[in-house]
Amino acid sequence: GHPVDEDDPSAGATSMLLRLSIPPQNDADRELLASGHASTLPDPVYGGQFQDFSIPTVQAEGKVTVSYDMQTVELADGTKVELRHPTYGMRDLAYGPLHDDVMISPRIAPPMIGLGLLEAIPDEVLLASADPEDHDDDGISGRVNRVWDIAKDELAIGRFGWKAGMPSLDQQNQNAFQFDIGLSTPQYPNGYGDCTEAQTLCRGAPDGNDPEFDNLEAHGQITDLVLYYTRNIAPPMRQNVSDPEVIAGREIFNSIGCASCHTPSYQLPERTDLAEQSGQVIWPYSDLLLHDMGAGLADNRPEAEASGTEWRTPPLWGLGRAKEIDPRAGYLHDGRARNILEAILWHGGEAKPARDAVTFLPSSDRSKLIAFLNSL
Repeated sequence: GHPVDEDDPSAGATSMLLRLSIPPQNDADRELLASGHASTLPDPVYGGQFQDFSIPTVQAEGKVTVSYDMQTVELADGTKVELRHPTYGMRDLAYGPLHDDVMISPRIAPPMIGLGLLEAIPDEVLLASADPEDHDDDGISGRVNRVWDIAKDELAIGRFGWKAGMPSLDQQNQNAFQFDIGLSTPQYPNGYGDCTEAQTLCRGAPDGNDPEFDNLEAHGQITDLVLYYTRNIAPPMRQNVSDPEVIAGREIFNSIGCASCHTPSYQLPERTDLAEQSGQVIWPYSDLLLHDMGAGLADNRPEAEASGTEWRTPPLWGLGRAKEIDPRAGYLHDGRARNILEAILWHGGEAKPARDAVTFLPSSDRSKLIAFLNSL
């Protein structure tokens, strides 16, 4: 994905979105969040996601805007790198003001690769990697997010989404059907999608809920097929694996602590329920845990048990192919980083020691590190 074009906001947020939520307003809200049945509370007028596109006859909610403040970081060897600090907003609001305390979190679309392989990592492996109290005193205190699993009707470990806000790929897919494009599914049966009671035209517009298909638009057969497809999109083959620069870059990656969160590999168990993902060795470079990434990357918006400064470690496989897929591709949750080095330099919080180590690398070693990351 890529962020909104600063110079052409009329093009819309085609591969990103703005999540919206508000703090709890009363005891019932607090109880709902504490129980885990809800991860966030939607804006009462604009819902949980800002919609800058709409169907005919219904007005879109408005337009997403972005502006950037530039800041310069000087590395130890004198190299200067400009970083973009984004400020997101919304204009042309069609349904009145947002809530006074609305919290906004911009999210670009993540890569749709290897998701079934990530789903096949057992919960106990993720729990074994978590160290929320930093008992080993290494400065890394990753922890799982716990979110509501609609299919199982219970709390489960989150592993999908920028804050690990979804417990399964099926729920992630169905949530996207509902909130990204307004289609009803078995887990999200509303034919009006994310439209709130304040949006009467949307609520009253015809939808595709059909008695022939369980009174849904994307009924179970459709969601099952989409689940099979999304589970089986393979990560790309690595590039330049034997290149001495790449091999040296891997050693640097490990030695400065990047692998403490970007766990290189897993041995998947034999699983009859996920036959295509069973028994493989995979190399996602992620622990799928939440980490405090510091104030610089904070969206200041909690999601389930994730705080406003925490993010799930994104897998790095396919990283070097992003610009091949779309030259506009951005890095980090909001696409602010235009290249891999910028993304590294935004790391803070638990990742600050590794980030600082990169700033002190000689330019030759920094190039080797980037070569390794581009090989993934």
